[in-house]
Amino acid sequence: MAERSTAAVDVADNSGDKPLTAKADEATTDGTAEAQDKTSSEPQGTDGERIGSRPTLPTPDLHSGHKLARRYRLEECVTRLDGFSSWRAVDEKLRRAVGVHLLPADHPRARSVLAAARSSALLGDPRFVQVLDAVEEDDLVYVVHEWLPDATELTSLLASGPMDAHDAYQLVSQVSQAMAAAHREGLAHLRLTPGAVLRSSTGQYRIRGLAVNAALRGITSEGPQRADTEAIGALLYAALTQRWPYENDAYGLTGLPKGVGLIAPDQVRAGVHRGLSEIAMRALANDGATASRQEQPCTTPDELAKAVAAMPRIRPPEPAFTAPPEYQRTTYQQGSYGRPPSGPVPTQPVVAVPPPPLQSRTGKVLKWAVSALLIVALGLGSWQLAETLIDRLKGSEPEETTQTTPKDGDDKAPAPLKPLRITGATEFMPSGSGIKQEDAPKTIDGDASTAWVTHRYQGYPNFGNLAPRKDGSGIVVDLGSVQDVSGLEIGMYRSGQKIEVLAAGTDASAPSSLSDFPQRLTDLETTGNELKKTLDKPVRTRYVLIHVTELPADGTGGYRGGISEISVLN
Repeated sequence: MAERSTAAVDVADNSGDKPLTAKADEATTDGTAEAQDKTSSEPQGTDGERIGSRPTLPTPDLHSGHKLARRYRLEECVTRLDGFSSWRAVDEKLRRAVGVHLLPADHPRARSVLAAARSSALLGDPRFVQVLDAVEEDDLVYVVHEWLPDATELTSLLASGPMDAHDAYQLVSQVSQAMAAAHREGLAHLRLTPGAVLRSSTGQYRIRGLAVNAALRGITSEGPQRADTEAIGALLYAALTQRWPYENDAYGLTGLPKGVGLIAPDQVRAGVHRGLSEIAMRALANDGATASRQEQPCTTPDELAKAVAAMPRIRPPEPAFTAPPEYQRTTYQQGSYGRPPSGPVPTQPVVAVPPPPLQSRTGKVLKWAVSALLIVALGLGSWQLAETLIDRLKGSEPEETTQTTPKDGDDKAPAPLKPLRITGATEFMPSGSGIKQEDAPKTIDGDASTAWVTHRYQGYPNFGNLAPRKDGSGIVVDLGSVQDVSGLEIGMYRSGQKIEVLAAGTDASAPSSLSDFPQRLTDLETTGNELKKTLDKPVRTRYVLIHVTELPADGTGGYRGGISEISVLN
């Protein structure tokens, strides 16, 4: 059972809903907030959003322990605002935490909230917190979504200080790519605040509230792509400077000094990465033009993602190593070993030693005589032995010797296998539902530190015993054309996975199910940190499937696995 859920609910941020433009006294393009007129008598929401003259709608009177659809048990209310409430709940059927938005069926936004939730659920992109259910029942409309207990809000991350260049680069890169994918499907966020961005324990960023948070608040925009792009620019600005890029304070961040306008991040804080500073300015205001380089503005998330991708890659900082402690001598080395004794040395009794034998004149003569006899005996023995050997060689007939000529190739070691070129890697999705399709290319990038890693599943090693995962998962590599495969070298993210390697037929074009891989390259077995195999005879194929059927325990009660590097040999 997959543990995929949100850490909190970002629908009513009480820190203030600030405009996402350079002028803090004007309304934003997406209508997320209007200017607050201090002299106005119009009522204001708890987050500073102007409510106008509409009456405050009653919030459904529910309590902890209330159960929806005999399945979702409400645990804790985290938001009550303008006729809707948000809860942390428990899905008793799957025994996991979920989040729930609730509002009356006759609420003026109920229809738009249902439509937004169902559209968001159809996207199915793992970079967004997923909508699990959207229901109208018993005069109530409720939206159920994931709850990620191991994720941290960007608001909390920035509370401890600005990010380093690598972390800020990962933030803007992942968020802009995710929003570009959403807009290609016709979905906008319009409420992309620091509270809507989560970072998981693996460093991946997840976006929550796609379309739904804006529908709950009645937010619309004539230019949704520009509005979301400007919001991403504001997030990057805050990550680089720990300041909100407008005059008003918001989301626990201090705004810019009043009257100075929008200034580049590298002018706000020393040491800010120059390229990221320019990206933030291109996404924000000032028509996207920076003071130093008149670059074109980024008006859509797709343009912003391409601008970030065109930058030189920012590598993570080198880990800081502390100096080892000064070497301490052991007690043995500090002892008196090898040192002259400091006290009086006891005297030993003198023993009279007799002279060695054969030191007299007669003894010397005897030694020389014995030595001469030994030399003569050795010489005679050597001469006789040489004569005997010569006689034997002369009396023997020469024999024909046969020499076996080795056959061609018998004296040569087999040539080592070489990696075949892999043109692509995709996730094996027999049910049509992926896990982390975007990470599949990491298995063939030549970097063992990157990997395709599954979600964390609980209860059962076979992917939580979920129905969409009954055929497991894995990676399919494409060799570009039919090749002879003679061996495999596969690096695992974690040992203990149950894996088999299969090959598609020579006529396969786009294999997607287990039946499309009839040729077996390895048996189904539990592997260690790597799987190496040399085949008895080559197998011709274009597509090779590394099929994962069971995951190892991760030490926390769950199961997780993955593949870090794949090499196909010939």
